[in-house]
Amino acid sequence: MNHNEVAEIYEAYLSPLVSELYELEGYETNLINAHAGGRNVVYNCEKEGASAKILRIAFLNDRSRDDLLGEVEYIQYLFEHGGSVSNVISSRKGNLLEEITHNNHTFFVCLFEKARGKMLVENHYQYREGVPITEYYYNCGKVLGKLHQLSKGYAAVHRRYSFFDKYNVEYIDNLIPGTLPLVKEKMVELLKTLEGLDRNRESFGMVHFDYNDGNYSIDFDTGQITVYDFDNSCYCWYMFDLAGLWTHGVGWIQFEPDAGKRKKFMDNYFETVLEGYKSETRIENSILDKLPLFIQVTVMEGIVDAFEVMRNNGEEPECDEELSYLIKCLEDDIPYKGFFHEVFSCEEPFECEERNI
Repeated sequence: MNHNEVAEIYEAYLSPLVSELYELEGYETNLINAHAGGRNVVYNCEKEGASAKILRIAFLNDRSRDDLLGEVEYIQYLFEHGGSVSNVISSRKGNLLEEITHNNHTFFVCLFEKARGKMLVENHYQYREGVPITEYYYNCGKVLGKLHQLSKGYAAVHRRYSFFDKYNVEYIDNLIPGTLPLVKEKMVELLKTLEGLDRNRESFGMVHFDYNDGNYSIDFDTGQITVYDFDNSCYCWYMFDLAGLWTHGVGWIQFEPDAGKRKKFMDNYFETVLEGYKSETRIENSILDKLPLFIQVTVMEGIVDAFEVMRNNGEEPECDEELSYLIKCLEDDIPYKGFFHEVFSCEEPFECEERNI
C-alpha cells in the first residue's frame, strides 16, 4: 500500500470516522504533498476561528501500536514540561492514538496542533529581517538542548525502540544489497564502536533523530522554533541530534569553493549552536569530541534510510549521485561527510558518480 492509495481510502471511507473522532466537522482538510521517504499521509486541517491542526495517518506495518504510543506520549510529556513542540490532541474518546481497520489493514491516526510560523524553505531560506542569522543558529541549539534536558527526566509508559533495536548486524545484512560488502563491513565497525560507548542518563535517552529545518517551524516575529515530526524518535545518544544539526548547517556555506573558509564557517556555526544548547543542558567534552564519529553515524543512517525507502516503495535498489556520495564517505572513512575533502564539489554538493549495484 502506498501514499496515494491511503489518501484515496481516507477520502472515500475514513474521513467521516476521523472527523467524528477528532471533532473536525467544518474543517477544510488538504493533503500535504509527501516528501521523499515520507512514511505517513498528512493533512492540514483549517477552520475559521479555530487553530489549525495537522492530521497524520500511519499505514506502514513496521511500527507497532506501542511504538506509536511511545512517540505521542513523549511529545505530550515534552509539551507539558515546556518543550517547544507541537502538542498531540486527544480524540473524543480521550486517546492520543486511534486505530482504524479497513479491509483488514490497520491505520493509526493522530492529530497535532499546527506549529506557529513556517519552515525556512517556505521563507526562501531568509531569516528575520534585521536580525543576525546567528540568532537562528543559537535558537536551534537552545530548543534542542531543552528537549534533551527534559528527556533526561523522562520515564516512558510505552517505551520506544532503542537505536540498536534497529541498527544491528542482522537488519543491515538484510537491507543493504550484497553487492555492497564494504558498506556492510564499515557499518558493523561503526556499530561495534558505538556499543563500547557509555549510555548513561546524561548522554543517552529519547532523541528526535531527525532534527532539521524540515521538521520545525519558525515564528518570524519572535524567532521561536516549534518542533514536530517525532516519527523517528528513539533511544539514542543525544550527540546524534547534535551531529544532525552539524550536517544540516553545511547548507549555509556549501557553495563556497574554499575548503578552509567552509571549515571556519562550520566551526563558528557549531560553536553558536553549542552555546544555545549548553544554555539548557549539560554535555561533557568527552562526548562532544566524538562529533566526527556521530557524523559518520548520520551518514550510515542516511544510507539505511535510502534503502528503506526503496524497499517500502517496492523498488529495486539503486544508487543515485547522493546515495553514491554517502557510500563513498563511509567506505573510504572520509570524515565530516566529506565537506572538507577533495571528494566534495561546490558545483554539485554531496554528489558523486553513480554507483552501479
